Amino acid sequence: MRYALLVAYDGTNYGGWQIQKNSITVQQKLEEACKEIFGVKTNITASGRTDSGVHAAGQVCHLDANTSVPAEKLAEVINLRLPQDISVLKTVSAPENFDANRSAKKKTYCYRIYLSPRRNPLKDRYAVWVKTPVDIDKLQYISGVFEGEHDFKAYCKSGSQVKTTIREVYSVKIKTYESYGSVNVEIYVCGAGFLYNMVRTIAGTMLNYAESFLSEEEILRSINEGDREAVGRTMPAKGLTLESVEYGIKLF
Repeated sequence: MRYALLVAYDGTNYGGWQIQKNSITVQQKLEEACKEIFGVKTNITASGRTDSGVHAAGQVCHLDANTSVPAEKLAEVINLRLPQDISVLKTVSAPENFDANRSAKKKTYCYRIYLSPRRNPLKDRYAVWVKTPVDIDKLQYISGVFEGEHDFKAYCKSGSQVKTTIREVYSVKIKTYESYGSVNVEIYVCGAGFLYNMVRTIAGTMLNYAESFLSEEEILRSINEGDREAVGRTMPAKGLTLESVEYGIKLF
């Protein structure tokens, strides 16, 4: 029987989602837990790979298993065998043809920064401290440049092997709020799929524009001509969270 899992994790201590030889990963921990439960090696497929240090609030996975545990109770059984920084929030039975990766229609990531004259250790694990002045209006303005279908080859890590660097971004939205003396900025990027480091580089480029380190002309050139020299910095992984994945059907 096929099951769908909604998973949250703090990526700080992991080398990303996918199993690797030289680091502990989220997929590894989940598959080890499932092997204990089902007695056999269980392959778990996610909606996509998150990089080392990236978090997830709503990662979606699927697995196949024969078990008498009710689908909605499976999350509790798996969580008993997981570390504190990984949790299965929900489990449901899924259609046999459901594929957490190939069936995904939309993914939404959020990049978080906080603007403050001094670093705040309570925010530092999931957001990036920015001390330089940032024009929020400019940040809002430039967000629309990235929406639509574009060739994002300048926003992909050099050497990445993909069939095409063309991606469609459905929306880029900015939310701000104040807390503990800081202005918190959340950059939500929704699309069908993303290149390696793409969201972190979009966030860094937007931020560099809002700090007046990049011009609008440079950013347009980076998109229209693939000019890597006109792209902003790639932001640290800790500020990025996979917020949600949509499939066109109600799973959870």
